[in-house]
Amino acid sequence: MFEKSFKPFLAQHELQSLRDPIDQCVAHHMTLAKERFPLHNIEVLYDYELHPNRRPKVLMQTAAHVSGAAYYYMRKDVEPDPWGKRKMYGVCIHPRFGGWFAIRAVLVFADVRAAGLEQTLPIDCVPGREERIRLLENFNYNWRDGKYRDALPAEEKYSTEQTLYFATPPAERLKLLKLWGQIPPTAPC
Repeated sequence: MFEKSFKPFLAQHELQSLRDPIDQCVAHHMTLAKERFPLHNIEVLYDYELHPNRRPKVLMQTAAHVSGAAYYYMRKDVEPDPWGKRKMYGVCIHPRFGGWFAIRAVLVFADVRAAGLEQTLPIDCVPGREERIRLLENFNYNWRDGKYRDALPAEEKYSTEQTLYFATPPAERLKLLKLWGQIPPTAPC
C-alpha cells in the first residue's frame, strides 16, 4: 500500500491541510473503487468515522473476521483465561501477512442481496494457546514495538520507510514526508 498507492498518490495530488494524508489516499482509492460499480448503491465506511456518541460506525476487525479476511483473536480464544479482570483488546492476524496490514475502509453494497451466499470463515493461523497469549499481550501491552505483527512469519511486511512513517507521531508525519521529498517543502505542516 505505501509504495504502490500512498507514494504515487502524494506525487499526483495536493494534500488537504486538515486531513491525514493516509486517510486522503484511502478515500481517493475508495472513490475509484465505487466508480467501478456505477450501477450499485455503495456506502463507504472508514476506520476513523464515528457516530455522534463517539462509537465507531464500523468495527473494522470484526468486519475483517466475519468477511473471512483475517482472524480476530480475542481473550475468548484463550482457555483458560489467564488475565482475570484485566482488559484485553483483540487483534486481527492474516494467514499470509500476519499483523502487517491495516483495515481502513469497508464497502457496503446496499442494493446487493445474496441469499445463498455462504460465509467464508477466517483462517485460524495462531493455533497454540501460548502463541495466542503472546499475541494478545504484545498487542495490549507493547503495541508500539510492533512485535504482535510477527505472531507468525509474514509473506510481506511493511517497508522500512512505511514502518518509520507509522512509528512517527501523526503531528510529525508531514515533516517526514517533506524530508523524504514526497511533498513540496512549501506545503503547510
